Amino acid sequence: MKNRNESEKKPLIVLTGPTAVGKTNLSIRLAKKIGGEIISADSMQIYKKMNIGTAKISPEEMAGVPHYLVDELDPGEEFNVVAFQQMAKKAMKQIYENGHIPIVVGGTGFYIQALLYDVDFSEHETEEKYRQELVALEQEKGREYLYEMLKQADPEYAAIVHSNNVKRVIRALEYYHETGRKLSEHNAQQRENSSPYQFVYLVLNDEREILYDRIDRRVDQMMEAGLLQEVEALVKEGYERTLVSMQGLGYKEFFDYFDGKCTLEETVDIIKRDTRRFAKRQLTWFRREKEVCWMNKQDYPDGDALFHEILKILKEKEIWNG
Repeated sequence: MKNRNESEKKPLIVLTGPTAVGKTNLSIRLAKKIGGEIISADSMQIYKKMNIGTAKISPEEMAGVPHYLVDELDPGEEFNVVAFQQMAKKAMKQIYENGHIPIVVGGTGFYIQALLYDVDFSEHETEEKYRQELVALEQEKGREYLYEMLKQADPEYAAIVHSNNVKRVIRALEYYHETGRKLSEHNAQQRENSSPYQFVYLVLNDEREILYDRIDRRVDQMMEAGLLQEVEALVKEGYERTLVSMQGLGYKEFFDYFDGKCTLEETVDIIKRDTRRFAKRQLTWFRREKEVCWMNKQDYPDGDALFHEILKILKEKEIWNG
C-alpha cells in the first residue's frame, strides 16, 4: 500500500532506453491503452525541419495520441535541460488537466532525471564570459582539448559524455568553474532526491548485437529517405555547424563531408559508429539510475508478452487501475 504522501502524488510514466530499441511503437500502444499523452524527452526531436536524422515520429505514427515537445523550436534556437524541464512541466500540467497520464518517452537520460526528480538548476547561473572563453578554446585548439580539461576536472562525468558533445562538455566545465564542484557529484546528489511523482521508470533494452544491427539498418534507411538532402537544405537555409541543433548525431558528421575531408561512405560509417557508442553511453546512464524497471526484450517471447508485463507493473504501482 502507498502511504498518504505517495497517494497524493500524480502519476508519471517514463519509457526510455537506447536509440533504435523500439520505444516509439510501444509508447503509442501504451498511450492508447491507458489514456496517456506523450512528452518527448529527446534533445533533437524538438526541432522543426529536422525529421529524418532525428527519427522523428510522423503525424501518421502518432495515431491521434497528443505529443508534446516535438516540432516546437526552430533549428536556430537553443534547447537545453532547463528549457526541457520548464516545457515538460507545462505539458504535464495540461495532460493532468485533460484527465490523462503523461508518458515521457525518449533517450536523453539527463532530461528525464531533471524532470523526474525536479532537479534544481538555480545555482548554475552561466558566466557568459567564461563560456565564450571555452567556445574560443574549442575553435582554436579543438574539442579534444576541452574534453581533456573535463577529464582533469571531472573524470566521472567525462566517462559518460563523448568528446563530440561539446555542449555538455562546456556545461560541465562551466559548472566546475562557477561552483568548484564536479557536475557528476551534483547529479549524484540530485539523484538521491525523492520524486514529486508516483512514477514508473521503464528502460527498454535488447541484446547488444540486435540493437547494433538495428542502429546500422536505421542509418541506412535514413540515407535512403534523404538524410543527406535534409542536412544540405538546412545548411542552405543558413543553419551553421556551431548551432546546438546542428551538433546533433546524424547532422554534425556531414560537415567534414561537405568540406571534402571524407567520403559519403565514410560519413555514413562514422554516423553508425557514433550512434552505437551513443547507445552504449545511454545504457551506462540508465544503469546508474535508481528505481528503474529494466524491460529486456529477450526475456519475453514476443511484444505482446512484454506489453502485458508493463501493464501489470503499472497496476502494481497503482499508476493505472485497468
